[in-house]
Amino acid sequence: MLISPGPLFVVGLAGTNRRPRLTRVMTIAAAWFALGCAVVAVGTYSLGMIDSPSYLSVVLPMQLGVLAVSVDVNALTVLMLLLVALVGLVVARYSYTYLDGDAHEGRFHRWLSLTLGSFLMLIVSGNLWGFLIFWVATSLCLHQLLAFYRERPLAVLAARKKYLLHRIADASLLGAFVLIVRTLHTAQFAGIGVALATLHTPLPASLQVASGLLVLSAILKSAQFPFHGWLIQVMEAPTPVSALLHAGIIYTGAFLLLRMVPIMSRVVWSGDALIVAGLVSIATASLMMMTATNIKGSLAYSTCGQMGFMLMECGLGLYSLALLHIVSHAVYKAHAFLSSGSVVDHFRVPELPAVSRAATLWKAIGSLVIVTPVVIGMGVIFGVPLFRQTPLIVMGIILTVAISHLLLQGLNTGRIGVSRSLSTMILLSALVSTAYFGLDALFTALFGTVLPAAQVSGGMVQDGLLGLIIAVFVGLLLVQQMLPRLAQHPFWQAVYVHLYNDLYIDMVFSRLIRRAGPGNTAEPISASREDQLREATS
Repeated sequence: MLISPGPLFVVGLAGTNRRPRLTRVMTIAAAWFALGCAVVAVGTYSLGMIDSPSYLSVVLPMQLGVLAVSVDVNALTVLMLLLVALVGLVVARYSYTYLDGDAHEGRFHRWLSLTLGSFLMLIVSGNLWGFLIFWVATSLCLHQLLAFYRERPLAVLAARKKYLLHRIADASLLGAFVLIVRTLHTAQFAGIGVALATLHTPLPASLQVASGLLVLSAILKSAQFPFHGWLIQVMEAPTPVSALLHAGIIYTGAFLLLRMVPIMSRVVWSGDALIVAGLVSIATASLMMMTATNIKGSLAYSTCGQMGFMLMECGLGLYSLALLHIVSHAVYKAHAFLSSGSVVDHFRVPELPAVSRAATLWKAIGSLVIVTPVVIGMGVIFGVPLFRQTPLIVMGIILTVAISHLLLQGLNTGRIGVSRSLSTMILLSALVSTAYFGLDALFTALFGTVLPAAQVSGGMVQDGLLGLIIAVFVGLLLVQQMLPRLAQHPFWQAVYVHLYNDLYIDMVFSRLIRRAGPGNTAEPISASREDQLREATS
């Protein structure tokens, strides 16, 4: 595992812009090598070869433990290594033709190699300080890719916003690691759980503060509202960079939480904070996505919402489910970005079906009533303890909302006939529920020892948060179904304009960044959509 990113670092350090074709060929060869090493790692791990060696250990002062080049071999790191290596190869291969003939093609492939190599080292690192080093290195190398077209003011502005927020995340993570190492007297991920076994709940104040700093780092890295603006605006970067970011590097924050499960699962309030942050991002990103006018912007808002979903799953203690979400979302998002050019026509002239308010509400309510018992029944068949763990009940309700949304799309567009809608609902609900609960059971069996489910303590706060989650998802479903009707009212037209402008939060942040930096990052103010909306609804 440790040698998998080696050739990528060689290409990044030795590549040159004078011979771009050689550099891009070497990049693809290095990406193939990394994927081959990942496949070998999966094979050796499945055979029981789980030795986690350490090299070049250096004792740090001030009781900060040991800085070591070490590898942590477990089910989580092996799977993530395979996933990132695969995404990296796909992105490198796509870049082969996408950047062909660009004046800075060699420079692009150099930074792509360094970014991939740093991210792979972050994944396999078994030492906290090694993790921190490659956490920072991945962000710095990615910054060069995001600002690749330096003549584009928006690209430079977005890269600078991301740069500032990620440096805050770095400082937060550094503080968390200092507190963890000084309290538990270990700088190895594998030693955290062992050290925590000797401590009673609640954990010491130092670890409580560390968990809060970990939450802050994850939120900033995951581009959660209101720190999401840079993620939407980095669409100015080349498409391969967007694919690498949205299908790989954006998961760094969630991956941090999965590595820190022994601590996060024992600090209840940190889970509540993740639920609130994730839920706010889900709601705002979903509403803002409805106002997106281009496919890349829509995909970016989708990533923001999906990352909020992953953080919410971690807050609920459903860590194996969060890992399943990462894998499925990475594959989907890489394909979505790299094929975005072929689906432009589908989004060029969006049409909202003219449906009556009563009919739409009754369809939504009816679909929920029909789908819910099917989902519960499939959960019982798979042995999911829905009625013993309230977070699983919430996830079951979210699943019913998702299936209902799919069905309502078919009903509203006429793709599903009313005469056979009932049988279609039942069949689709059973199929989706089977796939969902089946994959959940598989990931729980494979990763349950590394990612054990957190114990739910209950209480008024957590029960209120669970109820709020249900209300938000059902509310979003109803808003989507009522959108044609809502667009006719002046109040909702004003809301549309505010959402289109990201509630103006990112605008303030952009002005601060422009004032702090050189004048070439001026952001052109986009025209308001208010007049267009009035014209469309008149």
